[in-house]
Amino acid sequence: MRREQETLDRLLLRLAELRREAAAGLRTTLALQGTHLQARLERDVAAGEGAGRLAALDAVESGLCFGRIDHRDGISRPIGRIGIRDGDPERTPLLIDWRAPVARPFYLATGHEPMGLTRRRHITTEGPTVTDLHDEILDLTDPTRTGYEDHDADAVLLAALGSARTGRMADIVRTIQAEQDRIIRAPRRGVLVVEGGPGTGKTAVALHRAAYLLYAEREQLARRAVLIVGPNPAFLGYIGDVLPSLGETGVLLASLGELFPGVRADGTESVRSAAVKGRAAMADALARAVRDRQLLPETVPALPGHRADPAARPDPGDYEAENTLPEPALLVDHEQHGTLWLYREMAYAARDRARATGLPHNLARPHFAYAVVDALTAQVADRLGADPYGGPNLLGPDDLAQIGKEIATSADVHSAIDELWPPLTPQELVTGFLADPGRYLPEGDAAAIRRTGGPWTPADVPLLDEAAELLGVDDSARLAAEEAERQERIAYAQGVLDLSAGSETYEFEDEESEVLAAHDIVDAERMAERQEEADHRTAAERAAADRTWAFGHIVVDEAQELSPMAWRLLMRRCPARSMTLVGDPAQTADESGAGSWAQILRPYVGDRWTHTRLGVNYRTPAEIMARAAAVRRAVHPEFEPPRSVRSTGTEPWFERVAPDGLAAAVLAAVRRETPDEGRLAVIAPAALHPALSALAGDGLDLTRQVVLLAPRDAKGLEFDGVIVVEPAAFGDSDLYVALTRATQWLGVVHAAPLPPGLGDDPVREN
Repeated sequence: MRREQETLDRLLLRLAELRREAAAGLRTTLALQGTHLQARLERDVAAGEGAGRLAALDAVESGLCFGRIDHRDGISRPIGRIGIRDGDPERTPLLIDWRAPVARPFYLATGHEPMGLTRRRHITTEGPTVTDLHDEILDLTDPTRTGYEDHDADAVLLAALGSARTGRMADIVRTIQAEQDRIIRAPRRGVLVVEGGPGTGKTAVALHRAAYLLYAEREQLARRAVLIVGPNPAFLGYIGDVLPSLGETGVLLASLGELFPGVRADGTESVRSAAVKGRAAMADALARAVRDRQLLPETVPALPGHRADPAARPDPGDYEAENTLPEPALLVDHEQHGTLWLYREMAYAARDRARATGLPHNLARPHFAYAVVDALTAQVADRLGADPYGGPNLLGPDDLAQIGKEIATSADVHSAIDELWPPLTPQELVTGFLADPGRYLPEGDAAAIRRTGGPWTPADVPLLDEAAELLGVDDSARLAAEEAERQERIAYAQGVLDLSAGSETYEFEDEESEVLAAHDIVDAERMAERQEEADHRTAAERAAADRTWAFGHIVVDEAQELSPMAWRLLMRRCPARSMTLVGDPAQTADESGAGSWAQILRPYVGDRWTHTRLGVNYRTPAEIMARAAAVRRAVHPEFEPPRSVRSTGTEPWFERVAPDGLAAAVLAAVRRETPDEGRLAVIAPAALHPALSALAGDGLDLTRQVVLLAPRDAKGLEFDGVIVVEPAAFGDSDLYVALTRATQWLGVVHAAPLPPGLGDDPVREN
């Protein structure tokens, strides 16, 4: 143990040096940012990246070195969460990053296939102190013994599984199993589906895969960022420490409701409403809603004092009689050219011209406007330049250009264009759609989603994203303003250079001597560029603010729950289709969830995706898993649960009470069962939460010793003990989720009869 302690001390000293270097580099970067007239900083040394590096070094100190592999050639290599060198890139690292190829035998070597190793050592630390060692002998012919050998090869794994929970997911870097390692290190290209039942570690595998890909393809993924999508903010908080503990901070974690910048989607709605919004047909409905906002004139404004003459379409300049025009038109009062008529056929031709571009609504709008201006210009030209004897128009090109300019700058003309082809935001379109969905959906579906006002919900976010695609953003005004600002900077810089050149009145003995002035070194444009404020946000921070950002890789947890509309959103975020999807169809509870992986992926990648399955349950003891499997088989007889690796010897307990005593019985069970260490979850129907609110405190904080959850909020989480309340009120999938959250023990408190299978004496799978 002394040798390991000396190694750890040396690593911690070097880590402290690296931390000081990173802090000094960050301070230098920030100081340089305050200096004008300097070369722009590269992204990899920007303040955001420097801060991220410093945070990563701080995060890995706890448990920095967790293992060692001894080779037959006498070389020993310590394995840790990050790689550490002594400063010389040519020398062997002081600490091997767990993701490096040379570290892979730590996870794959066995006595049957030792991969050149004689032993594998697991190192346990508390802060700066080595507290325990565990050696696995891989070469039985090696006579060396240390006194730390253990014949139970799974002792370290079982100790980790049996440890008390903290309310935050811990990394599994010390205990990655061979089947998990193969998934973690799989190539990035394409879509990888990782399916697994409760407790199989699919979430941990996906997070470690993200860390591995950031290591293996650092240059590309650090620039494009990795997106991790979780089912809800509480889950993201639960997994939030994993990647920082592995030295990775440049990852964006988000729930579906957080994927539309500028929108806070924290509202709630019925399951039926969310299911309707999630259907693929909503894309066509929104497209029709956009087309319906591209209008044609339908009525003629009344003109007092005019007489009707419905027999013929009048001359646009003839207002001596009251008219009812045979063709609908929109009246435009032009300040210089009097009353103009924007006829339906003119608007129809302009609309066809705009739609023919294939551009989104807002980007096609200028084409519509140009066509309208051209038509009104021709109308004015016909009126002003008509030859009374039937000859050619008397106006020349310059006259027509001037008329067109006057039409194009008219506020009334712009109002008419806005009425027929209004500029729209995604929020405006979706708000209007939800207020009157009956125009696009069957009445039952329309009634389910009809809403006026209220907060946005997570199911609204894919609709907003779809609307943004259909509408586009006409940023021509912004770009023009930025260009004008840039030209101002260039002009100012040129003035500075001119003043500098005018002040150079030197006399030299040698008239042929040459002196470099400022304008010889830098021109005005480059000088102006150096004054621009650089964007020092990390790639993840920039991605969070940019709806059109293309991520280098996306990880989706509980992927089976996402609706077809949500998949449309995510596929836009990753045009390269580089994804890791993890989930379990048996836990699908959302009505809008897709039915199969093939159904999800075929529209986007065809058959070009890989499927793998994790079949070992590391979380749920065999006693609990047997009950959960029996419940599932009562509905799906063919169901095959994952195999539990351990047994606690503790059977689930059941307590039936009178309906009016349910809440009191739960509170009593919580007082009785709350562990001295670890975490307890009470999973109950939402309708019972008010009566049990004393358990929840303020908000959902998973680090509390006792938390109150609905089944769907418990997905992906784990607790030492779980009390399930009134299981008959849960749906099949929700009950399966609730029963499989515990790592040690399970209790059930109920007033209604138990669902089929739960009260039976089930057959064990082990």
